[in-house]
Amino acid sequence: MNIVVVEDDINMRKSLEIALGEYPEFKITTYKSAIEALKKIPQNTDLVVTDINMPGMDGIAFIKALERKFDVIVITGNATLNRAIESVRLGVKDFLTKPFEIDTLIEAIKRNVSIAKKVKTRQPSLIQEKTKAFMATSPALEKVLNLATKAAKTDASVLLLGESGVGKELFAHHIHENSLRAKGPFVALNMAAIPESLLESELFGYEKGAFTDASGMKKGQFELAHGGTLFLDEIGEMPVALQAKLLRVIQQREVMRLGGSKPQAINVRIISATNANIGQKIAQGSFREDLYYRLNTVPIRIPPLRERTQEIEGIAQGVLKRVCKEYNLGTKLFDKDTLSALYSYPWPGNIRELISVIERAAILSETELISKDDLFLESRQGGASIDAMERALIQEVIVSVENDREKASKMLGMTLDTLNEKCQKYHL
Repeated sequence: MNIVVVEDDINMRKSLEIALGEYPEFKITTYKSAIEALKKIPQNTDLVVTDINMPGMDGIAFIKALERKFDVIVITGNATLNRAIESVRLGVKDFLTKPFEIDTLIEAIKRNVSIAKKVKTRQPSLIQEKTKAFMATSPALEKVLNLATKAAKTDASVLLLGESGVGKELFAHHIHENSLRAKGPFVALNMAAIPESLLESELFGYEKGAFTDASGMKKGQFELAHGGTLFLDEIGEMPVALQAKLLRVIQQREVMRLGGSKPQAINVRIISATNANIGQKIAQGSFREDLYYRLNTVPIRIPPLRERTQEIEGIAQGVLKRVCKEYNLGTKLFDKDTLSALYSYPWPGNIRELISVIERAAILSETELISKDDLFLESRQGGASIDAMERALIQEVIVSVENDREKASKMLGMTLDTLNEKCQKYHL
């Protein structure tokens, strides 16, 4: 099992490396920072063990940047309830507080192995399946889709506007697939998920020897998207210094690799997206106005899910059906209270959050009928009380360890007596 440890404290990092290295089934790789890990992490990694409080990029940002490519266990000496809930939302498998016994970490790793074996029962043909079609419809969606389809027939730059999770990449795919470039590549790059130091080389590529680790030539995203579409997500997070270079590439239709001397001609359609207030960023000087006009030939605002509530049940049913097939869960259904809860929840994370909630509920539910409690929506409410969030977190942890309260107490960083008292208080 290939385990990556990310820990800025050298003593803790070495201790974990030595302790875990005593297990012959574990192959350990360590990094002193999240930035270094993102740059070097092997693709065959099975599990990431990371601290939260680290300089440069903290653990939460690191987990987001990993985009669920790897299972994650968080270790931290500053475990607040909000951080724990945020980690759970991001799909973290376990949350351990320092100091902890190495046996506690070993148990968490082995539990993760057990879960991984369970989910491997998913159908192989569905693992790579990505939802490219819209699973439900509404008047608001149809209006935006019509505009996107019209824009697709041209080669104009499109700027997708909307809150996080509304489906901007799905719209970008729709535009590409309905354009004259449909047979060309579709390349997506998230500006917020890549450290600033790596972003330029990702966009423009580099020649061998351009910098210390450049052992060979690498094409950038522009070259990879030649003849097709380049989707620049979270464009509002692009560093100002790179914005000037991006503008030059758009104007000259050629790109210069880092360390190169000969420009490469490119034929790329750009679709960009942001959830930021670009007008405000322009006023603050953090986004170039001339670049904005280049990207904003056709602006398309995608409404949030709370304005498209007619789609909620259709999306939920579609995701439930897919997850049940992937994990061989049989047939599962929503009861009436569950559907009511889905409609009444405001969905600040929009469709992405809805999909995440349904996937987790389907896997964790013990019966064929998915109940309201299986959704764990109470802890997601922005105005929820600390008691409500604590109850939801405790319940989620207890479920994850199959009702073993001793294990749950260790994960939550509280004594077994305290946990039992809280379970009695919250009627768990």
